[in-house]
Amino acid sequence: MAALIDAAWDPDCPYKIALVVANDPAAAGLITAANAGIATFACSHVGLKRTEHEAIVDAELRRAEIAWIALAGWMRLLSPGFVAAWDGRIVNIHPSLLPLHKGLDTHARALEAGDAESGCTVHIVNAALDDGPILGQARVPVLPGDTPDMLAARVLAEEHRLYPRALADLIRSAG
Repeated sequence: MAALIDAAWDPDCPYKIALVVANDPAAAGLITAANAGIATFACSHVGLKRTEHEAIVDAELRRAEIAWIALAGWMRLLSPGFVAAWDGRIVNIHPSLLPLHKGLDTHARALEAGDAESGCTVHIVNAALDDGPILGQARVPVLPGDTPDMLAARVLAEEHRLYPRALADLIRSAG
């Protein structure tokens, strides 16, 4: 999220971060966004049905006149209904070279599989987990002696470069 915010300050960037939403009121990203002068909204999902929580989030997004959703650290599956309501306008970054290693623990799984390289993928969100049209990927080598944390750090650096560029390219192409 911080990389998207930083990129949005460039006058040539085609997007503006208008709202940061979290399902954890203690999320550090809310402070980062507020410090950058960006509106924030937090609504815990605890005690709510998925559809109830998503209805609250959807209403806030629409109230703020949001056009695109860029997920960054949103660790809950979105329902097919929510995805359909925002069809083609939800983007996600995933820390693997999709379609490999969907879901969690991607770096450990890449090491366990003996992958020679790993990386990250920006994609349009659809109703399936870590699926949807791929907008871009960045690759990093898996090095001898890598731990999941070491690999994660190299992948994260690429995520920070790839996500703002892929989002900007998508928005420019959408007109």
